[in-house]
Amino acid sequence: MTDGRKVANGFIWRLLERFGAQGVTLVVSLILARILNVDDYGIVALVSIFTSILSVFVTSGLNDALVQKKDADDLDFSTVFYFNIVMCLTMYAMMYFGAPLIAVFFNRPNAVPYIRVLSLILVFGGIKNIQCAYVARNLLFKRFFFATLSGTVIAAGVGIWMALHQYGAWALIVQNLVNTTIDTIILWLTVKWRPKKMFSFARLRELFAFAWKLLVSALIDVVYSRLYQLVIAKKYDDEALAYYNKGDTFPNLLVTSINAATDSVLLPVMSEAQDNPERVKAMTRRAISFSSFVIMPMMMGLAVCSESFVHWILLEKWMPAVPFIRIFCFGYAFYCVHTANLNAIKALGRSDLFLKLEIIKKCMGIVILLISMQYGVMAMAYSSLVSSVLSQIINSWPNRKLLNYSYLDQLKDMMPNMLLTVVMGAAVYSIYFLGLPDWLTLFIQIPLGVLLYAGGAKLFHLESFEFALSLIRKRREKN
Repeated sequence: MTDGRKVANGFIWRLLERFGAQGVTLVVSLILARILNVDDYGIVALVSIFTSILSVFVTSGLNDALVQKKDADDLDFSTVFYFNIVMCLTMYAMMYFGAPLIAVFFNRPNAVPYIRVLSLILVFGGIKNIQCAYVARNLLFKRFFFATLSGTVIAAGVGIWMALHQYGAWALIVQNLVNTTIDTIILWLTVKWRPKKMFSFARLRELFAFAWKLLVSALIDVVYSRLYQLVIAKKYDDEALAYYNKGDTFPNLLVTSINAATDSVLLPVMSEAQDNPERVKAMTRRAISFSSFVIMPMMMGLAVCSESFVHWILLEKWMPAVPFIRIFCFGYAFYCVHTANLNAIKALGRSDLFLKLEIIKKCMGIVILLISMQYGVMAMAYSSLVSSVLSQIINSWPNRKLLNYSYLDQLKDMMPNMLLTVVMGAAVYSIYFLGLPDWLTLFIQIPLGVLLYAGGAKLFHLESFEFALSLIRKRREKN
């Protein structure tokens, strides 16, 4: 299969999986947000900070090393599998016994059982993540589609049932746990790889030589991204944390679908071409151009429709989240720049550069956070936007030499998508001035935005629009 067919097939299945799962998650989150209290979301957001940080130890570094290594075999995969299991059990023990200390530090004495139960996700993560690496390495993303969608649908039913029966924050925690459990079981049933009775410290050291820089980079990134929430949880209250977290949730749900598909496909395909920088550059350009074509209008649409959306769907109690949604939308609009540039750096084997970039970005970001935290949660949200813009410039800097593909070149590739997005956003936002009910405003804005953007892309023959059509044609040819 050619690179184009590999990318197209893998991207489509990964995109279907992400959009299917995130679509269900979005609907369920809307239902739960109407039923549960704002404080329930605040306490779960606090607990999730720690599980997301620790999960980096099993989802980053060694998994990427398995995908990047050209001749990875069963000994490599089995070694990493057993190492991950030990790591996950150790981390769960840390969370179980450390739960009372966390609860005391944040003055949330009722958080102890929530921490201990939600932390079980770490154990299941260790079991499934090598299967995920095997799927990514072999571009078997159809397996992800069935596993993730099944887990998401079953967990959605459980979460809604518990919320309706007044289980409060437990509805959110059990929903997450069931989702991960079902996902793990189905992956193990559908993916043929099984760990062998073999382990090699020499192979572990070899993989770790590449992986530790990515691991530290990912850890710095996650700790930094959760640092904002940690500061809000310590300095402010559960409501402030819930509004900030909800503002991030909706744009994040949309963007991670595209980003996960791009990320999963790019690294293995780029790694195959790591000895040919021109091919890696072509893939990076395609990823940035196409991802921005899809992500930017989605973020603009959500930003301009957020007030009517929140007021009608989530009710008045969530209206303070609207400014945060808009801020995060503009930050996520350029997320494709981060993903494509960093995958190119990883595929070329430059994990040293990857780590250096993370240290530079996070040192800069912490300074910005320390300044903004004195002026309230809204100032912190704006500071995260500033950090995001500066970070995309930093992430693109090495590829100016590695691929002869500068940040200005990347902006030029995105410019047609950006201009069309701005025009579409202005037209959609103008509907507010008609003074219509929220539901009617949304029903006009959404189709209007889609028609204007798709029509403009076809009228001006945007390259990314033509590429999207070619993906659809390739899929039809295969069927």
